[in-house]
Amino acid sequence: MSSIPCEKHSVFDYIDSNHKRISDFHREIWCYAEPAFREYRSAKAYIKLLQREGFVVEEGSGCMPTAFCAIWGNGKPVIAGFAEYDAVPGCSQAAVPYRKLRDENLHPWTAGHTDPHSGLGTGALFGFLAAKKAMEENDLIGTLKIFGEPAEKVCGSKPVHAAKGYYDDFDASLPYHPSGINAVRKEIQGGSYYNTLYTFETLHPQRWFKPKNVPFRIAGHAGGRVPAALDAVCLMYTATKYVEDAMLPYTAYWTLNEFIMVGGQATSDNLPPRIAQIQYAHRAPMLEMQEQIERVLDNTAKGVAQITGTRVSKRVITRTRCGLANVSLSEITYRNLQLVGPPEFSEEAKEFARKIQENLRYEPMDEPLSKECQEIMPIDGPDTATRYQLPGWVETQGSDDYVEYQWTAPSTRLYTANAILRLPDPDASIPLWARYAMNGYSPCVDPGIITASKTIGATIIDLITHPEELDKARKEFIERTGGGVGGSKWVPPLLPKDFYPPIDLPWPEYVTTQRGFEWSLTRPEVQKEYKVLHEGL
Repeated sequence: MSSIPCEKHSVFDYIDSNHKRISDFHREIWCYAEPAFREYRSAKAYIKLLQREGFVVEEGSGCMPTAFCAIWGNGKPVIAGFAEYDAVPGCSQAAVPYRKLRDENLHPWTAGHTDPHSGLGTGALFGFLAAKKAMEENDLIGTLKIFGEPAEKVCGSKPVHAAKGYYDDFDASLPYHPSGINAVRKEIQGGSYYNTLYTFETLHPQRWFKPKNVPFRIAGHAGGRVPAALDAVCLMYTATKYVEDAMLPYTAYWTLNEFIMVGGQATSDNLPPRIAQIQYAHRAPMLEMQEQIERVLDNTAKGVAQITGTRVSKRVITRTRCGLANVSLSEITYRNLQLVGPPEFSEEAKEFARKIQENLRYEPMDEPLSKECQEIMPIDGPDTATRYQLPGWVETQGSDDYVEYQWTAPSTRLYTANAILRLPDPDASIPLWARYAMNGYSPCVDPGIITASKTIGATIIDLITHPEELDKARKEFIERTGGGVGGSKWVPPLLPKDFYPPIDLPWPEYVTTQRGFEWSLTRPEVQKEYKVLHEGL
């Protein structure tokens, strides 16, 4: 440790002296478990802490109530990062070694943290706070910008912030995500993501069937009933399944998922449903592939509307670019990850894992955690793993809106590991609840957060104290974009500057009604009223 510069000592000392504070903050966000665009309490907790630390915070940045932009310092360089804090509906799990809902008073399909984003935000936040402390103690000049980025699960906020110019002054950015490995992405970054909502409306049901000179009468609501909005969505869903296989060749990695957001809205079952909505999310490694998928979806929607006598409209939820690598910055970040070392999981964490193994009816193992979560992967590791399953021409993989940070300045992506369960049977599947439980149990998740915070803080210090390294990363950015922002290979934001984020849509959320605080699905009071016809898998 004696060879470590004093500025990095300041970073590490700050993190070491704030372990409990870091753990408590993570646990607070984890317990809120608020889903996309509805992270009200989570955002407020971040804003309150950042303001107390001296950051100037713009609340509701980009017209998103649960977003923020926090700034501290002055001058160059401007180093950016972000917190995410959205949870996932249907993933409620308590931090216990057996299957148990996080809150028994809420609906069983309420939200919970999976990756967890509670750890993502906490790791990034305290990395920037540690860098701030080191800058104060060592009279370093620079500006820190940390964003609150809601709705990552629908890639919702970063494309909006990017389109509205919030990232334009970056000199570098340091995206981070919890994982099952400790690594830094090198060449292969995240792919693109499109999300579109199609709304079908039954505007004039009376026009569907008006016969003349026939020997019968149209009687009430049942006469010549228009197929209507719900049928339109069902047709859209099934028609898309038929054409999905023909959208693109079977190559690379691309996916299409759908979600019925509004399903009819009819409480009178003898009237035609007047509105229904279906949302499509598609991931692809190239924007040209995305455009083909969108063309097919648009044509399908038009045909369905004509068949069902409905009006169809289209609303863009989000669009992201493909990632842009910066090997120079990846190498700086990786060097600091090696300096910090992998997470060290205590016997308490391992005993928790053994209890899960036991509750899964396995013999508890002496070493119940994966090897990968306790070591650092080589810097080429993520690329090698991706290349194993994808063709050589693929330059991006999966999707995540962190890629929006990569088009104004050098950027990379850091991964640190949560505790990952091993099973004696390597072919057995680990239940999702077990992973979620470990991500909420402090001894299993805190070490990865600590590793991330130290790595982020130390990397910020390098970018400030070694301008030649930041300049090298900047030159690489200019080369990869064909001249920097606006260059021949640069891709501008895919959303317009005046884009209005889809915060008004009926996303799943917690609500307070006359019945009290509940999930948007009320918890059944009388379970026996539901007769199980089939248990599923």
